[in-house]
Amino acid sequence: MRERTRVVSIGDRVIGGGNPILIQSMTNTKTEDVKATVEQILKLEKAGCDIVRSTANNEDAARAFAKIKKQIHIPIVADIHFDYRLAIMAMENGADKIRINPGNIGGPDKIREVVEAAKTYGVPIRVGVNSGSLEKELVEKYKGVTAEGIVESALDKVHMLEEQGFEDIVISIKSSDVLMCVKAHELIAQKTSYPLHVGITEAGTLMRGNIKSAIGLGLILHQGIGDTIRVSLTGDPVNEVVSAKLILKTLGLRKGGIEVVSCPTCGRTSIDLIGLANQVENLAADYENLDIKIAVMGCVVNGPGEAKEADLGIAGGKGEGLLIKKGEIIRKVPENELLSALETELQNWG
Repeated sequence: MRERTRVVSIGDRVIGGGNPILIQSMTNTKTEDVKATVEQILKLEKAGCDIVRSTANNEDAARAFAKIKKQIHIPIVADIHFDYRLAIMAMENGADKIRINPGNIGGPDKIREVVEAAKTYGVPIRVGVNSGSLEKELVEKYKGVTAEGIVESALDKVHMLEEQGFEDIVISIKSSDVLMCVKAHELIAQKTSYPLHVGITEAGTLMRGNIKSAIGLGLILHQGIGDTIRVSLTGDPVNEVVSAKLILKTLGLRKGGIEVVSCPTCGRTSIDLIGLANQVENLAADYENLDIKIAVMGCVVNGPGEAKEADLGIAGGKGEGLLIKKGEIIRKVPENELLSALETELQNWG
């Protein structure tokens, strides 16, 4: 299905038409605090974020896009609710895309002004509809909040833009109900060729949010639906990017970067495997140029065999571990030197 979506340019990035799925996150700083916002965006860039969204909830925030743009390297999307003037102002100040709900931006005349500005500046519009803000008449029509209602609401908003002769559109339909969200994407993918931004909204804190997002995004993306994604987590947005990358890689939709696998530990474990595995995860993040697998195993019973399936691995012993490379045991290493031994191998990988 994804190959059938239209191509939309967002700054120097392209989505739709079978192009790679891009990762998006959103800043949680005050956008008008340019220094804090830029610092967070640069961290997101380093983590692998492709597109970032920031709120334009007041005039100072909308004007700040001009200063922010000069200091970052990825496209920035302005998030606007209710006030059409802020959408126009954000575009005037360099926003690469705007996110609005045409149903609450101020009526047909205001929509027309936003569309004319978008045409002038070559800015696509993301139409965003959440289940939590579904119109009363649609709730009554479908006897509750449903996937069908979400889709109808989104397509109604798209038609508002099409009536103004505008088709440079991305659609976003979200719900915190995972299965409702999946169904809504299955339905809308059959009804439109516009690219889709996919996410489970208000997914929750790090653990709960990751589980809900992985299940929901996995079910949607595996069907070929989705052109950009966001893992919505309560907390540091860098975690959203890390999780999104892992979801895409697990589904075979993104290459590159080190995959770290580790055993769950048991009574046979004689090294601090939990601490070591976390250290290896952090270390691996600095080697995005490598497309390899590292196995961190806790004991010598199953460890050597399982580590042989990885490019590089550790099989723990009592206060030490076996270093394994491409299926062959290289040497035995004291526990306190295992991380540095791994890092040396990564630095010289090739």
